[in-house]
Amino acid sequence: MVCGGGIAGIQSALDLANSGFKVYLVEKSPTIGGKMAQLDKTFPTGDCATCIISPKLVECTRNLNIDILPQTQIEAVTGEPGRYRVKLRRKARYVDITRCNACGDCEKVCPVRVPDEFNRGLAAKTAIHKVTAQAVPNAYVIEKRDRPPCMSACPLDQNVQAYVALIAAGKFAEAADIIRKDNPLPLICGYVCHRPCESECQQGRYGEAVSIRALKRFALEAESREQKAESRQTSPAPSSVRREERIAIIGSGPAGLGAADYLARKGYRVTIFEAMSVPGGMMRAGIPDFRLPRSVLDSQIQDILDLGVELKLNSPIGDERSIDLLLDNGYKAVFAAVGAQKSVGLGIEGEDLQGVTPGIDFIKQVNLAEVESPDSPVRRPVIGERVAVIGAGNAAMDIARSAVRLGAKDVTVIYRRTKREMPADPVEVEDALREGVRFVFLTNPKRFVGTDGKLTGIECVKMQLSEEKDASGRRRPEAIEGSEHVLDFDEAIIATGQVPNMGFAAGTELAVNKRGLLDVDPVTLATSRPGVFAGGDVVAGAGTLSEAVAAGRRAAESIHRFIKGEDLAEGRSADP
Repeated sequence: MVCGGGIAGIQSALDLANSGFKVYLVEKSPTIGGKMAQLDKTFPTGDCATCIISPKLVECTRNLNIDILPQTQIEAVTGEPGRYRVKLRRKARYVDITRCNACGDCEKVCPVRVPDEFNRGLAAKTAIHKVTAQAVPNAYVIEKRDRPPCMSACPLDQNVQAYVALIAAGKFAEAADIIRKDNPLPLICGYVCHRPCESECQQGRYGEAVSIRALKRFALEAESREQKAESRQTSPAPSSVRREERIAIIGSGPAGLGAADYLARKGYRVTIFEAMSVPGGMMRAGIPDFRLPRSVLDSQIQDILDLGVELKLNSPIGDERSIDLLLDNGYKAVFAAVGAQKSVGLGIEGEDLQGVTPGIDFIKQVNLAEVESPDSPVRRPVIGERVAVIGAGNAAMDIARSAVRLGAKDVTVIYRRTKREMPADPVEVEDALREGVRFVFLTNPKRFVGTDGKLTGIECVKMQLSEEKDASGRRRPEAIEGSEHVLDFDEAIIATGQVPNMGFAAGTELAVNKRGLLDVDPVTLATSRPGVFAGGDVVAGAGTLSEAVAAGRRAAESIHRFIKGEDLAEGRSADP
């Protein structure tokens, strides 16, 4: 074995091979030849480097006693002189050298540019390339780096670099295909994803991060425009393999739809049970249409239903139709994908006053007022003139901006920390400010004040941030003694948190954790009841849309393995 494929290694291999020895030429780079093969002249004679090394490369490839092992490194050597055993690790080339004829067509169309390390990053090269013109093996290579931070941050493992590069090259349809590969609700994510990828974008170290969410939406909408211009529409095709097993999914929110998409593509007969009269879960009930157009939501849901998924509206699971009953009626597995549709109160005096409203109740009234059935309409809420919104998450921003649209003259967000600690998307905060929403920071409600059972104001206390941090990693707020004061409002909307309604589990014994949520295996999302899986808000608490979709896909993979009788956890790990 000769370690190193430079000019010295090549000559050593040739001498040994010509002496009758079998030689393994190990080189860590994609080609042998070393630095000499990349240079124009040799030092100090000034001779042509290519003229010297090319004959050696040709001779090396033709010698039957030499096996060339590119992109290979030695990990361990054991044994004794004359009887060595060597452990090698070969790096993936991502190109089949038995089929590559080095025509260069791939390099011409490759949209990804990376720094050229040979030129110390002063020039760029395509991600797929041939190291030198005389490369041995004479084939192209893709030298992949570590997993990019943007992809690691995405709950759905979206290949951000790929579709951003394709968009830059004007290949919108190809970019859309990459996006859809891992995301069953791509355009919805293009509107309302919480963008963890942008927080990790390395471009943010030098300025603004790449607008990944906006690019995703752009690619999908550009593809749609191209299809309309060419009078063609692509719709998802049902699986060619149809299985007899029936799967029940409780809830048609992002987790339920994510699971339904995966299972339907595997050929399963999937039925979604939705308690509301319209599908979409908290995407419809909790996100206003000015952030997520209903046409987008409806079309994305329809794409999944077109895979053969059955949707049963006005079909709550619980006392009358339990999970156990579903299993008894022939469903092979059940996935609980119930969202967090129940508000968490403040637990302070006066919450029962007229004019104090739970945030989820308010936003559901706003969003469902025009879509519920005429015989059981949900009325749009009548808003006060001076409205306080208590909380600082995305739900609070949605509520505040909805209140402005409903005609409130003064909308104020009350938050116990500063703007810097707000969990809401900064873009949503700036939109709220532009629309006239006021913010009162370092202030916390102490009690609601009223007259004749109606809200007239909120007694608040000033807060300060201590050096001690809480479980969220933020500085803990502390009340300032003697700072009590009353702010005048005729309506207060509490948007400090939400939890799932666990009524769907009635009649079925399912283990819960100390937070009152379903206790599941973190890798497989299996509950304590065989055949029952759960994911999304009902397991992790109120989370984000992309996290819920990812949980749905994870649970669907577990269900697929469960039905096939395979190990649910093999080759998998829990989300970080």
